[in-house]
Amino acid sequence: MSMELDCRGLACPAPVLKAKETIEAKGLSEITVLVDNKAAKENVSRFLGSQGFQVVVEEDGNEFRVKGSKGSEGETCQVMSAAELAGEKKRIMVMVTTDRVGHGDQELGRKLMMSFLSTLPEMGGELWRIVFLNNGVKLTVRGSEALDILKDIEAKGTQLMVCGTCLTHFGLLDQKEVGETTNMLDIVTSMQVADTIINI
Repeated sequence: MSMELDCRGLACPAPVLKAKETIEAKGLSEITVLVDNKAAKENVSRFLGSQGFQVVVEEDGNEFRVKGSKGSEGETCQVMSAAELAGEKKRIMVMVTTDRVGHGDQELGRKLMMSFLSTLPEMGGELWRIVFLNNGVKLTVRGSEALDILKDIEAKGTQLMVCGTCLTHFGLLDQKEVGETTNMLDIVTSMQVADTIINI
């Protein structure tokens, strides 16, 4: 069974939520989602991939047609895959909502943020995910002095999730250099399974 969803004009995570609801309700093996922004394109593509769909994206100006299909042998999974949930290791999730630590002197706040990010790997394997929201997404884009630190953290196995809506708001979606563009559905789902959530 195949279906097309017109999600143009909808901000994330609405296109992902509509796709998820439709797939679950109708048991689709093929779905096409129309969106009109890059953040939605990336998020819908990643979501369909997590559900076992083969994803193809067609671009037409500012619009994107995200097509997902799978054969009869395709296995579906939830937004959080079983592999991600496996294991006994504690999962610490860090929410970074600013590019500086604290209020007051901005230069001091910037230095404290660099020190904080540099020290995070001391958590070891328990550092599971770092989520960047609001001004925090500016740490992940071209020109940020935090890039080398974050790339090193990512290379060591910690997943970095960057809010696509926030990047779009600041006009920075094309400048992201590290991490996966994500949406609120992924973030909320991550919060459900994290053992500890640290807010900065």
